[in-house]
Parts: sequence; C-alpha cells; structure tokens
Amino acid sequence: MIILNFAHPLTPAHLEQIEALTGEAVDEVIEVKTHFDNSQPFEPQLAALLEQVPLTPEQWQTAPLLINPPAYNYVAVLLLAELHGRMGYFPACLRLRPVEDAVPPRFEVAEILNLQKIRNGARVKR
Repeated sequence: MIILNFAHPLTPAHLEQIEALTGEAVDEVIEVKTHFDNSQPFEPQLAALLEQVPLTPEQWQTAPLLINPPAYNYVAVLLLAELHGRMGYFPACLRLRPVEDAVPPRFEVAEILNLQKIRNGARVKR
C-alpha cells in the first residue's frame, strides 16, 4: 500500500498501527508538502500540489492508496474531489487523534475512514 501524506510526518509507530488496522504492508509513504496561500485561489494551488505526487494515471486508478489528508478543511475537501476524479472512487483516509495526557503531545492512528463505503451506504438513503 502507498500512503499519500498531506499532513505532518508519520512515525514508525503510526505505520505499524496502519498495517495492523488494514492488514496490509506499507510499501511507500509519499510526503506531499502542503501549504496554501489564503490570498490566492485554491484550485491552481491544488493542481500544483498534486504535481508533486509521482503517480501515473494508471497508478491513480489501480494502486492501493491510503490518504493522510491535510488538516485545513478547505484544502481537504478540494483534494478529495480531485482524488475521486483521478481514482474513480473516494479514497480511504487516516484519522489521527491526540494521545490522552501525553507529554509532549503526540498522535496515534484512530481509524481508517472508508469514504467509498460511507458514500455507498448514503446512496440507499436517497
């Protein structure tokens, strides 16, 4: 599995947690430096951001991808719309949470959000 990381770096402990939750080995983590200028339109910045990702059109559609989305909500929703277009489905995403009472603060993998499953379940409610 390939992790596209649009957020803070993932630690070896995070990768172990991801492998335990998914039952899949993490083959590669692609770090994508994500910074948007609020004074500029976001769509061109998103296009520039995704140029950093070294995947072919075929890989976008066939590689086992897991997304660690950016925390900035506007960028995250734009990214998900673009990824759905490239992949043909919504990707699975990581959810990290703070470790309670940890000093210094640290995060753990809380769950894998299967966005496509959520989308499919919502379709029956239309």
